[in-house]
Amino acid sequence: MGHDPGDDDPLERRRRRDYRDVGGTSGGLGEFLGGVALLAGGGYLLTTQIVVASSLRSLFGYDHAFGLLLIPIFAGVVLLFANGRSVMGWILSVGGVAAVLAGVLADLQVYFKPTSLFATLAMLVLLASGLGLVLRALRSHDA
Repeated sequence: MGHDPGDDDPLERRRRRDYRDVGGTSGGLGEFLGGVALLAGGGYLLTTQIVVASSLRSLFGYDHAFGLLLIPIFAGVVLLFANGRSVMGWILSVGGVAAVLAGVLADLQVYFKPTSLFATLAMLVLLASGLGLVLRALRSHDA
């Protein structure tokens, strides 16, 4: 029995990998797909129990501040129409949009709908077991 020098070549080993290899390791495709399915199911069930609300009644503690955030966007768009390469126009436009998005996100209120303990545990077990399977699939399955 001779020793094949190609066995020690990492590039050659990588070429011979099977489609069932996950994350650069050997094997684990079934575990990976099962884990992703459990994660997706648990994530779906969990997110259906969450309510997101926004009032936009105040922004950063000031009433009616939202309208003031439109001024830099307006000025930036004017500058960009005058000169498309205006650095100040891009800064004002992008900065104004970022400030509006930050204000909207800062004002969001997230609530967990009332649900049974069993349903909550089922969601969390699905998420945890799915994550565990995905992580196990990424480990090498060489014997």
